[in-house]
Amino acid sequence: MNKLKLTAVVLTFNEELHLDRCLNSISQVCSEIIIVDSYSNDTTHDIAEKYNVKFYQNSWVNYATQLNWSLNNTNITSDWILRIDADEYLSQELIKSLKNISPKLDPSATGITINRLMYFMGKPLKYGGMYPISHLRIWKKGFGKCEQRWMDERIILSSGSTLHINGDLIDNNLNNLSWWTNKHNNYSTREAIDLLNYKHQFFKSNELDINYKNNGLVRRKLKKIYNWLPLFVRPIMFFLVRYFFQFGFLDGKRGLIWTFLQCFWYRFLVDAKIHEANIKSNKKKENLIKYFKVNYNYDITKSS
Repeated sequence: MNKLKLTAVVLTFNEELHLDRCLNSISQVCSEIIIVDSYSNDTTHDIAEKYNVKFYQNSWVNYATQLNWSLNNTNITSDWILRIDADEYLSQELIKSLKNISPKLDPSATGITINRLMYFMGKPLKYGGMYPISHLRIWKKGFGKCEQRWMDERIILSSGSTLHINGDLIDNNLNNLSWWTNKHNNYSTREAIDLLNYKHQFFKSNELDINYKNNGLVRRKLKKIYNWLPLFVRPIMFFLVRYFFQFGFLDGKRGLIWTFLQCFWYRFLVDAKIHEANIKSNKKKENLIKYFKVNYNYDITKSS
């Protein structure tokens, strides 16, 4: 049986810490690897040259724009595409599944979902709602694109169904906590915009449809419910649910640190930024648009 012909698309910027691990993993199953780099100034390009990759550079706007640019401008030759970040890699079980999967698949299938396994402080997070989380990361060329949102971008299929295969996509970032908190401080502004958009409709977002099946549908619905809960109360509730009711405490000290930072600190920061924006704008849509433009240089009338 011929293996599935697969092209991996990897977006990079200063990923010398992770890239070799990622490329070593995907080179075992991909007939083609495409790297789209945002003008790194470390050894990212040197590492890429050790592998048989197509290397492009394009200025960064946001994740969705960069990924969609990659799909439209890099001459992908295979029938199927894998989206993977530089700090991710494939488990041996997933590599085996991809090697054995039939290239014919189900005739109606245009997408393949896989489970993501998050590592934190060197070990996997198995509790607190962190595993398994199914993501659509593989799709048939011409049938998928990245939705334009400020946060939590997903691949949307134009048509067809999805199937699920065994194995994990492992997300194991090796940077320290200072890097993590800085990144999430930036994320919190974008998350605040996404949540405010539910009420004010600054931009038209891609809402839930059948193509979200097995690709975050339940989590996106829960996020809409979460948005209607009171500011500053919901992070507390979120932490309690994840840590106690979803057994985050079973991951030990790492579970406590992760759940506190991700489910309480980060979410509380998002609410604080929403509260600040509401005060500065008097909760008026036009003033909110101006506020985010002046203070963050974000045009929130666009979904990117």
